[in-house]
Parts: sequence; structure tokens; C-alpha cells
Amino acid sequence: MAPSRVSPPPAPSDVEGLTTDQLSFFHENGYLLIPDYLSQQQCDSLLTKTRTMLSEFSLADHPMTKFTTGDSEEHVGDAYFLESGDKVRFFFEEDAFDKSTGHLTKPKERAINKIGHNLHGLIPEFGAISHQGKIGRRNAAIARHLGYTDPRLLQSMVICKQPEIGGAVPPHQDNTFLYTDRPSAVGFWIALEDATVSNGCLSFAPGSHRRAPVKERFVRKSDDSGTTFDKVEGERRWPRDFEHEDSDEEEEYVLGEVKAGTLVLIHGNILHKSEKNLSQKGRIIYTFHCIEGDEHYDERNWLQIPGGPAAFTKLDGLA
Repeated sequence: MAPSRVSPPPAPSDVEGLTTDQLSFFHENGYLLIPDYLSQQQCDSLLTKTRTMLSEFSLADHPMTKFTTGDSEEHVGDAYFLESGDKVRFFFEEDAFDKSTGHLTKPKERAINKIGHNLHGLIPEFGAISHQGKIGRRNAAIARHLGYTDPRLLQSMVICKQPEIGGAVPPHQDNTFLYTDRPSAVGFWIALEDATVSNGCLSFAPGSHRRAPVKERFVRKSDDSGTTFDKVEGERRWPRDFEHEDSDEEEEYVLGEVKAGTLVLIHGNILHKSEKNLSQKGRIIYTFHCIEGDEHYDERNWLQIPGGPAAFTKLDGLA
């Protein structure tokens, strides 16, 4: 079913946390668009840093790891990926390679799918947008309004929806990949460039966070040789238990076209997706995810860091 357009309530730019209307929209729909969260100057600063990183990283010792977003049985799971929780690493678009030779068909700066997963901890420009300073305090206030008692920032990424080759991302739920018991992930997704239909903006299935339980989780294989999906039994909802609104009808998706500087809050259970970028314009965004520190995060999850879950960054606005 073709996506349609809806407009969430406007967001005052001079308030901390969320308004009553914004919170109501988020709980009802599972996502929220907050325009002008970052200024154009802030966006430009992060874009400059991103492009510098893309230019300076070396291919000499890179394993040329691709980030796979499709439904293939082959899931990314080499050491370069599995050990990236406390590092900054670069992952290629699938279509950046010639299938017959395996060589890059684009300059490396135009071939990367994402940079992750500890930008917030290792790159000051990104830490200032996630958990430090004035913006960090507002992010912490938002987390409190969403029901967190101990919000923990566990991963951050720059996602580059590259011109012509930026891959499609099928419908998915973030709680599948950042699983706690109970599921508690929320994404803070910030557009650094305009995200439009032509360059692969997000689309959401409004209310699906109340209909779609998390049925599987993305985990490390028992021998640490890669990753796989495990079935989830008896899932409960966080921060409150929802009654499932089971439906056999196909989900209807709405477009999330946004201007640069917009913050998009994404409930961990909502089904969302994006189409391939076939245009000549890229779509760079910065995103980080929080979980509830009081919920159990175990060693089966793909993302692990030294010190375990207790070492995940506190989102308390005090950094």
C-alpha cells in the first residue's frame, strides 16, 4: 500500500522535553517528528565532521564489511562488526561493489552505508548532540517524559543513504536488534540533510507499536561465529503493558519526509522502513538509541562493550 502523509503536532523550539500533545502523539502513533531540533549551523558542523571521517578512514586494513539490511539468511557478523560497540567503524553499502570482481565501484566516501557504533563516546561533535551540554539535557528530559527511569545510550551511528546506491531497509522494529526484557529501545533519529521520498526518507506504520509484538531478536551465535535471529517468547511491553490489537490486515505506511535539523523519535516496537535512494542526492543522518537501564540486557545481544550493560552511557543530562 502506498505511503500517505500525516502531520504530527508542531514542536516549540524553546521547551525542554515534550509537550502534552507531542507525548500523546508519540504514544498513539509510535513516532514523533520535532522540526528544528538542531540549527542549520549544527547540522553543517556534523556534516563537515562526517565528510572528514569518510575521507580520512583507511582501506588498507579494512575487511570491507558490508551492512546487510535485507531478508537474506547471511547476516553481518564478522569481528569487525561484533567488536564495534565501543569503537568507530565503517560499513559499506551492498551495492558499492562490482558483483563480478568484488571491487568498489564508487569512491570510498560515496560507498559507506553507516559509521558506528560509539560515535557518542569517541567523537566530541556527536557526544554534544546526544548526551552532553544543552542538547543532552533536552534529550534526557525527553527520555524522562517517555517513561525512562535510567535511560542508557548504547549505540550511535551516522547513516549515509548514498546517492544511487543507498540500500532499501525493509520493515523492522528496533527492539529486535537492541533487545531488553522487557523491550525498551527508543531511537533518536536526526536528519542532517533533508530526507525526502526521492532520497529514501523513513516511512512508519502508525500505531503498529501497539499491534506488533517483538517476535524475534538479533543475537550472536553461541560459538561467536556470527549472528542470527532467535524467537522471542512471552514478550511484554515497556513502559506499560499494551493490549495487542491483533490484525491480519496489511500495514499502511505514512511518509516521514523531514527537513534537516528534525529529530524523529522512534518507538522500539513500531514497524518502519525506507526505500532505496536512486536519486543524485544523499541523505545523511545521525541516530542513537536508548534502552531502560533497569531492564535486563543479556550477553546474547549482538552489541556488547567492555564492562557490560552497566558501562552504557547514562543519558542524564549531566555529562
